[in-house]
Amino acid sequence: MANLHLIPYRVEEIAEQAPQIPEGVRMIQAPEIWAEAERGRGNIVAILDTGCQMDHPDLQDRIIDGKNFTADFNGDAANFDDNNGHGTHVAGTVAASYREDGGIAGVAPEAQLLILKVLTGEGSGEYQGIIDGIHFAIDWRGPEGETVSVISMSLGGPEDVAELYAAIKRAVDGGIPVVCAAGNEGDDLHDTDEFAYPGAYGEVIQVGAVDFDRRIANFSNTNDEIDLVAPGTDIYSTFPGGKYASLSGTSMAAPHVSGALALIKNIAEKEFVRKLTEAELYAQLVRRTMPIGYPKTAEGNGLLALNILNKFEQFLKLANTSYNTGVTEDEEQL
Repeated sequence: MANLHLIPYRVEEIAEQAPQIPEGVRMIQAPEIWAEAERGRGNIVAILDTGCQMDHPDLQDRIIDGKNFTADFNGDAANFDDNNGHGTHVAGTVAASYREDGGIAGVAPEAQLLILKVLTGEGSGEYQGIIDGIHFAIDWRGPEGETVSVISMSLGGPEDVAELYAAIKRAVDGGIPVVCAAGNEGDDLHDTDEFAYPGAYGEVIQVGAVDFDRRIANFSNTNDEIDLVAPGTDIYSTFPGGKYASLSGTSMAAPHVSGALALIKNIAEKEFVRKLTEAELYAQLVRRTMPIGYPKTAEGNGLLALNILNKFEQFLKLANTSYNTGVTEDEEQL
């Protein structure tokens, strides 16, 4: 059985400083709903990746727990540090703290992170370690009984392994959305399929990548299981050494959605006054997308746009007002 690997990615730049609110976080309209969503507070996002710099200034307050499932660091289960960089970057996009004195913000800057190191510093991991990591995330309980809200995986391989599918099905059946990167084997043709597992499983939320001009990234996999797209080119986030980096890949798109689910969960469960099922959370996510003109095989339901419902309601209100009373100058500008 072949190993699973990181979804390939490009390091565009490493820097000492970065934009406090990255363009990707802005593009999906996360800051516009932070107040309503309590910035994701109360949610735990499990990240299965290469680990995370545990003392990064923008992440140290977000990490609630972690475990190492690899042979790195002599197999020390308590050492889930990141000796690659990919996992730290993903973690920052999900939930880097929004600090007034600098640093960088993630999509859900008050969510917490369960860091599960299932990939080595070389970016490779055994299927069994990843399967064990998924089950660990499902069964994990925090010091106050907290449970995992979302599982995020920016990894993939060519094999459909029954035990991996069973683990993912158990998570989804247990109410935990599983977000996966689509993969970077795309050929820039939207009528050809490229599949990587676990992203290709129908039960997961498979995320493709767009650039800041809302164009599908030429590397983004296309297939009939794509659920939505998110920013995935030139994405600034946290990086080992207390630094920041700009990376490109569907690996960078997926954590935007993982963080977004923490925000959506808080909003939707307040509205319904109950806990939502995975299917209901998925429906709430899809409601917050907008088509960008590509086939479904490329964009799925469209680009993640977290504030689109509020803007639509505002539009309807103005449309109704203009129908009854005429349109004011201010309304025309809006």
